[in-house]
Amino acid sequence: MNIDPRTVGARVRMQTPSLTPLEARVVNTITGRTDMDMTTSLREVAEDSGVSDAMIVKIAKKLGFNGFRDFREALVSYQQSDVASLHSEISPEDSSSDIVRKVFNTAVQAIEETMSILDMEAFDRASALLHGARQRDFYGLGGSAQIARDVSHKFLRIGLRSAVFDDSHMMLMSAALLGPDDVVVSFSHSGATSAVIDATRLARQNGARTIALTNYTNAPITEIADVVLCSTAQGSPLLGENAAARIAQLNIMDAIFVSVAQRDFESAESQLARTMKSVDSKREK
Repeated sequence: MNIDPRTVGARVRMQTPSLTPLEARVVNTITGRTDMDMTTSLREVAEDSGVSDAMIVKIAKKLGFNGFRDFREALVSYQQSDVASLHSEISPEDSSSDIVRKVFNTAVQAIEETMSILDMEAFDRASALLHGARQRDFYGLGGSAQIARDVSHKFLRIGLRSAVFDDSHMMLMSAALLGPDDVVVSFSHSGATSAVIDATRLARQNGARTIALTNYTNAPITEIADVVLCSTAQGSPLLGENAAARIAQLNIMDAIFVSVAQRDFESAESQLARTMKSVDSKREK
């Protein structure tokens, strides 16, 4: 199996929620090894993980690999790649420059890996749906709502109206009013936020097209989305996973914004000049 080494870490992380607690522990043990090479045996890995050889093979296949050897080869290639070396854990002894470097590198890794796994067909579908929509409603809670607001602001600058809903009741009210000409973009890092899922499901039942932006390919929200856009980020005890993932998701949506604007470039350019002129004149008063 020929796999881009940059995608291996992302593939494993994105499949982790579908694993059992035992399987997830085994994966963490395997990926945490720094001595893995092409000669590392199945028996050695199984003994180190405290499970049977058959369990290791089963987990490898569950992660999308042909078997242990395929998983080992992909993991070793990934660990030797530039993108894998970007991430390092923050420690109490870190200097200010260490902290800045590690935080920035974690964000760069999230962007690099997200770009490597981004489904371009889904990207184009999302762009087309948002460009042609009558109404664009964005759903998200917490940090996800901040991404939604950023995108909505950009769309408004080129004359495309949208609305952001970050309250469960308001999301449902929005979904109840949508129809076949409308599009919902649901932002959920875990893909399991019940308020976002419930509203997205109702919007789809009413005929609206649904786009999900999440960190996991098998998340519950992907089952009710017409289009799925996935980000990926490596977590850390202090930063968590969401911080870097938000940066990757902002980049996905920035690219979507540019793609939508490009579909009617002259109009977007004209609307941008118009809106910015209005803002500038307000500042001068």
